[in-house]
Amino acid sequence: MNAPRGAQQLAAADATVKVVRAACPHDCPDTCAMLVTVKDGVAVKVQGDPLHPFTDGSLCTKVSHYTERSYAPDRLKHPLQRVGPKGQGGFKRIGWDEALDEIAARLKHVAAENPESILPLSYAGTMGMLQYSSMDRRFFHRLGASQLDRTLCSSAGKFGIKATLGGSYGMDPEHYVDSKLILIWGSNPITSNLHFWTRAQEAKRRGAKLVAIDPYRSLTAEKCSQHIALLPGTDGALALGMMHVLIGEGLIDRDYISRYTLGFDLLEERIKQYSPAWAAAICGIETEVVVQLARDYGTAKPAAIRLNYGMQRHAGGGIAARTIACLPALTGAWRDPAGGILLTTADNYNFDHAALERPDLMPAKRPRVINHSRLGDVLTAAEPPVRAVIVYNNNPVAVCPDSTKVIAGFSREDLFCVVMDSFLTDTADYADIVLPATTQLEHYDIHKSYGHLYVLANSPAIAPVGESLPNTEVFRRLAARMGFEESCFRDSDEDIARQAIGSGHANLAGMDWESLKQNGWQRLALPENFAPFAQGGFHTPSGKCEFYSNALKAQGIDPLPFYNPPAELPSSNPQLAKKYPLNFLSPPARNFLNSSFANLRRFRDAEGEPSLELHSEDAAKRGISDGDRVRLFNDRGSFTLRARVNDKPRRGVVVAPSVWWKKFARDRRNANDLTSQRTADLGGAATYYDCLVEVERAV
Repeated sequence: MNAPRGAQQLAAADATVKVVRAACPHDCPDTCAMLVTVKDGVAVKVQGDPLHPFTDGSLCTKVSHYTERSYAPDRLKHPLQRVGPKGQGGFKRIGWDEALDEIAARLKHVAAENPESILPLSYAGTMGMLQYSSMDRRFFHRLGASQLDRTLCSSAGKFGIKATLGGSYGMDPEHYVDSKLILIWGSNPITSNLHFWTRAQEAKRRGAKLVAIDPYRSLTAEKCSQHIALLPGTDGALALGMMHVLIGEGLIDRDYISRYTLGFDLLEERIKQYSPAWAAAICGIETEVVVQLARDYGTAKPAAIRLNYGMQRHAGGGIAARTIACLPALTGAWRDPAGGILLTTADNYNFDHAALERPDLMPAKRPRVINHSRLGDVLTAAEPPVRAVIVYNNNPVAVCPDSTKVIAGFSREDLFCVVMDSFLTDTADYADIVLPATTQLEHYDIHKSYGHLYVLANSPAIAPVGESLPNTEVFRRLAARMGFEESCFRDSDEDIARQAIGSGHANLAGMDWESLKQNGWQRLALPENFAPFAQGGFHTPSGKCEFYSNALKAQGIDPLPFYNPPAELPSSNPQLAKKYPLNFLSPPARNFLNSSFANLRRFRDAEGEPSLELHSEDAAKRGISDGDRVRLFNDRGSFTLRARVNDKPRRGVVVAPSVWWKKFARDRRNANDLTSQRTADLGGAATYYDCLVEVERAV
């Protein structure tokens, strides 16, 4: 596993040039293997590793310009202390010792009264195990701080998949090239899963049918063989209607069902009530579409589903994901490596999370758990109150739902707030102290993926810019100031990387940090033609695909698949829909990654400005023309955007690609001024896409 020939030749010809192996840290299933070319200590190029089987030499537009992020003119380089009111972003430069001494003193004071009044606020701004989930978790566990349930993105779907399959397992995405039918369900991989999309395109060239299931005609949907534009949050109803056809027309694999599933007889009886006509009415599509999709799925061999997190961000999202995950076992699609379903591959890695995070350091009485999705209520009304927060890998003022309440919480003068970041984010404007964080080019890390089966190592390519420090080092220094004497707080970053892959699990066989660091990546010890459930072996309590889930029953939830509607769909909330008749979706903008990259001029210019896409009929009813400035609103808030009348959303749906930083919007607002703190049926998950609104021309 050597650097590509061009990089090798350049390094050989010039002793001031080196090529460093790295990994993309951002919240994307592709977790790309990268090569960083460094000349005279400066990173001059970032490229995909052509030898990595999944990355295959290519990076998304955002990450291929990563040097612009590391060397951005607005990059934070020194610790800062607030000057003036919260929210105005006024700061003065201070030293590291002064900053850390102040933080430690404030944390000691709060912890002496109640350590649960301290809250870590981190998320997936970086997903490497070191900077995301190691020394920081040890620190807060030892402190006895409140625990954060990180629910913003994916927990409903993961809990739903777990109820059916036993965990976050699924197909090897490299095998989609051999699928004959691919249902791209709730996903826009051109924007958010590029390397899966290249495989789907190859499958299409080989004759496969690609079906996009999405209320919005995304870039991906435009390039698929078929686009099914169902109403938001009705995916579970579509899956139930498909089951009705599959079972009723005998398009199922009874041998697979009898050997490897649990509860089929009960499912068969249940599914009789979910006719294709019923499903079509719920989804807002034609009955024939439901019937033909089921027939295609039941007859194509192998058939594959790429499920993504967009479809589970509503009140019934967990059960919807659980229901869709039943489909491959009904048809026996799991028999082939190119058949089955994938939401996430994360549970294949079996890293040693206990060694990374050290939950044994927590006090005997476990601290309370705070749901990230309800941060606004937590910061304004929790008892005991949150008195100190440390924010890292996160920009909650921009990304958390019900933003008005979130800002009210961060505006409290009695809330001590520390933000660790590479930039002055919307959240950093409310901080008492800001600490400059390294970017991926400046620290060690080790990565798993939720979209492939390779462990990756990240080595620092350049020295930290300015006085920036890795998250691990900040918490190491804070632990010393807090008087934590446990030896784990003296582990180096490379020590922690070794611990991560030291679980002894068979999937990590033959893997060690030194060789991983040298080579940059290594595939898990899984078969080349990996078909995880070809002969059963599900990770459920029964060892079978559970159409009937005793685990759900124990939680008081219907153990069989059923339709659990969104809370704010017009059909499920007609009274609210009279006032706010439009479904609002805020999917990722192509040039941002959540709120990452949204501060960089290149990517803001590419996006243009905050915009709202709407169907021509919805626009005409409201006297809105393409290019008008419009106000989008509901009872929670409002913000203004530029109208784009293009018929990409289906009628009754409006779409605002997100997430813009508030400070770069004309009215300093964004999509999350409208989203709610309501949580989903499973996993306490956020329900960003369960949101009714109205739109009018802006005055």
